[in-house]
Amino acid sequence: MIPRNRPVINEADIAQQANVPLATWRRRDAPAFRRRVESLFPRSRILIYDLAQARAYLAGTSIPVLPAGEHPDDLLNDQEAAAVLGVTASTVRAYATQGYIPAGKTLYSIRVWPRRDIEERRKNPPGQGKGGGRPPGTGKGPRKAHAYEGDPRLHTASAALSDANDTPLHHIAASLAQQHGGSTRTWERLLTQASQTLPPG
Repeated sequence: MIPRNRPVINEADIAQQANVPLATWRRRDAPAFRRRVESLFPRSRILIYDLAQARAYLAGTSIPVLPAGEHPDDLLNDQEAAAVLGVTASTVRAYATQGYIPAGKTLYSIRVWPRRDIEERRKNPPGQGKGGGRPPGTGKGPRKAHAYEGDPRLHTASAALSDANDTPLHHIAASLAQQHGGSTRTWERLLTQASQTLPPG
């Protein structure tokens, strides 16, 4: 969790601020740093930290204590949002794609959502009462032309294709998956669909 939407930093940027190569930082400096400054998402393979805490460590000053307790501005990753909603992390990502929750934002390749948005969905589950189900106007009507119609990731895929030159599709998909979350296979499908339905750009 990122408490109250505080600024964050990853180890590559920490190493840059320390003026050492990332490999050197991870081998020589990271173990001591990690003992003093805890990753905000300890169960994630992507390590990010509170910016103020990281800077205090680098400056050799006392490390500030993070705000305690839950707050509407906290940013949750898919696993934390899933715990609030009582669903799986993959369901949270599907909700974001389908419009059941806002799309969230990506910080250092981790998709996060404000706690307020997740709590609002918890109070109004899909299909149950006010606010449940699909957004207005999407429950009935014409069938989608394709599975990803209306998916905002199509435009991301289209932009990636326009910049790809001769890069193999699988490599583009793997890069997008790392940047934006989701599986490489899903991004391959999105890239294929974007090439068929959207102008490059």
